[in-house]
Amino acid sequence: MTVRSIALFVLAAVLEIGGAWLVWQGVREHRGWLWIGAGVVALGLYGLAAAQQPDGTFGRVLAAYGGVFIVGSLVWAAVADGFRPDRWDVTGALVCLVGVGLIMYAPRSG
Repeated sequence: MTVRSIALFVLAAVLEIGGAWLVWQGVREHRGWLWIGAGVVALGLYGLAAAQQPDGTFGRVLAAYGGVFIVGSLVWAAVADGFRPDRWDVTGALVCLVGVGLIMYAPRSG
């Protein structure tokens, strides 16, 4: 169950960050409507991926996903745009991942 959840978070991050990046490229880099349209489709697929999480609590899933989004954004920027995160970026990303783990995978009673 945890492995499936993590895989869905990764998929959601690729779709959302990639979709936003495609829209950015279409608008800010003047690549055109095809890029924007592909971004919109990817963003819609992100919503579908996020809705597949085993935990049925919308607020919990989206709160935890926020940490995944932060880490994914730094990774995407490093790969796609040549951004080099500094030690504070990396430390903050690790703190976010700890938060994701606590929110999603901590044992709960009941």
